[in-house]
Amino acid sequence: MNLYAIGAMYRSEMSRFFRTIMQSFISPVISTSLYFVVFGTAIGSRIDQVDGVSYGAFIVPGLIMLAVMGQATSNASFGVFFPKFTGTIYELLSAPVNFLEIVIGFVGAAATKALFIGAVILMTSFFFVDITIAHPLAMLAFLLLTCLSFALLGFIIGIWAKNFEQVQLVPMLVITPLVFLGGSFYSISMLPPVWQVTSRFNPVVYLVSGFRWSFFDQADVPVGLSLMAIAGFTGGCMVVIWWIFKTGWRIRS
Repeated sequence: MNLYAIGAMYRSEMSRFFRTIMQSFISPVISTSLYFVVFGTAIGSRIDQVDGVSYGAFIVPGLIMLAVMGQATSNASFGVFFPKFTGTIYELLSAPVNFLEIVIGFVGAAATKALFIGAVILMTSFFFVDITIAHPLAMLAFLLLTCLSFALLGFIIGIWAKNFEQVQLVPMLVITPLVFLGGSFYSISMLPPVWQVTSRFNPVVYLVSGFRWSFFDQADVPVGLSLMAIAGFTGGCMVVIWWIFKTGWRIRS
């Protein structure tokens, strides 16, 4: 394992994040504050509690998931697409590093950035609502796995994309709608029976439900299913990345 190469790629990606540190942290704080104002005040005034939890606190895990999934995907996809766009990816492919080391460097940096954003949103939420985390270690584990899995997805998108528009296509048109429809701001038990069944086909439901369980000890789906879902998603992304580097799909031409 070439730790020096991994460190170089990781530091290079993280340096872009720290060069825009104010925008990187201020933007999620403002967005989170707006969500609390709009959802917490407007909707929270009509919905007092959800499953015994105040609505303002109930939406915190969903807000964190919304930001983390989007940031992990976008950072990883842009991080690998830009070297493709400039042609510097060929230097990586010709260097004495294997595909696993490249993935660890890029995906690790994207996951770290998303983890920072998730921590900022969590800290911001304490200014608006009282939150008690029932399972702190489980919360951290779900957060880390989500950052990792969606960074892997972003890496795949960055390889697949042929232009900057396609880099943003999946996060905007697929991930964001799935998060909004995945129980981020409501419990799927509040839906009519047919929509409860339909929602279970949304993979984000399992991630949000497991993450919310770590906060309030309550979940829409069994926690075991949530762990299986995120493990399966992560494993699937890793298999796809292995195939991409084995075949050279869209990286050697």
